[in-house]
Amino acid sequence: MLPGITLGIVVAGALTQASAFLGALFASLIVGLGSVAVARGNRISQGTALAVIYTSAFAAGVAILPKLDTREELEHWLFGEILAVGPTDLWTALGIGAFMLITANLLMRPMLLTLFEPNVAAAQGVPVRCMQYLTFGLLALSLVASLQAVGCVLSVGLLVAPAATVSLLTDRTSLLFWGGGIIGAIGAVGGVLLGIATNLSPGPVIVMVLGVLFLLAWLFSPRYGVAFRKS
Repeated sequence: MLPGITLGIVVAGALTQASAFLGALFASLIVGLGSVAVARGNRISQGTALAVIYTSAFAAGVAILPKLDTREELEHWLFGEILAVGPTDLWTALGIGAFMLITANLLMRPMLLTLFEPNVAAAQGVPVRCMQYLTFGLLALSLVASLQAVGCVLSVGLLVAPAATVSLLTDRTSLLFWGGGIIGAIGAVGGVLLGIATNLSPGPVIVMVLGVLFLLAWLFSPRYGVAFRKS
C-alpha cells in the first residue's frame, strides 16, 4: 500500500484521507491481482509472483518517500494511529467489512473449493480464475480497511495472525471462518487497552498481542501445540 499512498500524494498534491485510501486500494489491487495474472502459467507460482511484485512495489514507495514534503504526516499511515480514527474511517471500515462478510458467506463453498482443491472446483464448474481474483480483491479491501488503525507496514500482521492462530486450534471450516474474526477483535481491543495503559502506540501493540496469542496457540493447542506433542 505504501507506493499507492505516495502516488496518491503526488497526484492530489497533498496527503489526505481520500488520497491515501484510494492510492492504497489501487496499489493493493494491482499487487494482488497482478500476482494472480502472472501466475496463470505453470512456470511461476503465485507465491513467488506475489513476493516479487510486493517487494518491488514497496521498494518504489520507499524510493519516492524522501521526495515528499509530508514524511512526518506519513508516519500515521505507515504504522497506524487508531486513536485518530474518525467517523469517516469507521463507516468506511464498516462498509468494507459488511461487503466482505456478505460476499464470503454467499460464496463460501466455491471459494473454499478454489483455495484448497482448485482442480475439483474447476471440474464442478466453479470459475476458478474469477474466484482467485475475487479472493485477492477481498484481501486488498481488508488491508485497506485496517490502514488507519495499524498502518500499511503492520496491516499484514493483523490480516495473517488471527487466521494462523485459529488454524492451530481447529480444523472445522465454520470455526476457521469465524474464529479468525473473533481472535482479531479480541487482539484489537486488548491491544488498544494495553497500549493506553502502557502509553504505547496502540497499532503496534495490537499486532504484538496477536503475535503473543499465536505463540500461545503454537505452544499449548490441544491438537497441534508443542507442549502436547508426543516425544
